[in-house]
Amino acid sequence: MEAYIGEFLGTFILLVLGAGVCANVNLKKTGGYDSGYIVITCGWGIAVFVAVFITGSVSGAHINPAVTIGLATSGQFPWGQVPGYILAQLLGAFLGAVSIWLQYKDHFDATEDPATKLGVFSTGAAIPNTVINIYSEILGTFMLVLGVLYIAEPEVGLGALDALPVGLLVFGIGMSLGGPTGYAINPARDLGPRIAHAVLPLKSKGSSNWSYAWIPVVGPILGSILAALVYLWLPF
Repeated sequence: MEAYIGEFLGTFILLVLGAGVCANVNLKKTGGYDSGYIVITCGWGIAVFVAVFITGSVSGAHINPAVTIGLATSGQFPWGQVPGYILAQLLGAFLGAVSIWLQYKDHFDATEDPATKLGVFSTGAAIPNTVINIYSEILGTFMLVLGVLYIAEPEVGLGALDALPVGLLVFGIGMSLGGPTGYAINPARDLGPRIAHAVLPLKSKGSSNWSYAWIPVVGPILGSILAALVYLWLPF
């Protein structure tokens, strides 16, 4: 049970700091309004660092179904625990998004554009193109999970100060690969908050864009499995 609580807490922290930076940069009349993409990528990298640092010794700090599936595919995590981990991650992401809605409620109300409001909760394509969009999520998650698989090796570890390379990895993915789709690279990070967006009473919120929602779920899962297979194939 402790491990599931760790995954819940870690993913909650991830969304509080990650969705929080999106709200601070994109919603009107905030102190950080219009401060730019680099601020967002830094915020998400720090969010991952803090979440992994706090929960790494408790649950392994997957905080991402793609990481859980990748570790299971590579034989480093039992498949029997996968459903419970994913459920805990989804719940943590959902509640993290709800907490940011409360934190920035006045700023959500002050922002007219429905797409901007949705962008605080979930990702979307800069240029809609199903093939390219899902490829972007596959590639980004491949880089994430391949990196995590090496960082998580016994002689390296995943937690404590080893949280720093994971945070830097996510920062790098955002800077290099995040432009086309907003680099979900994490089904819970997108789906949990998207559900929150759908159920919360946001003023003039518009659509939750469910027609796109499968891409940041399926793409990261495929990318994580591919990364695990490459990891198993590589001789080092």
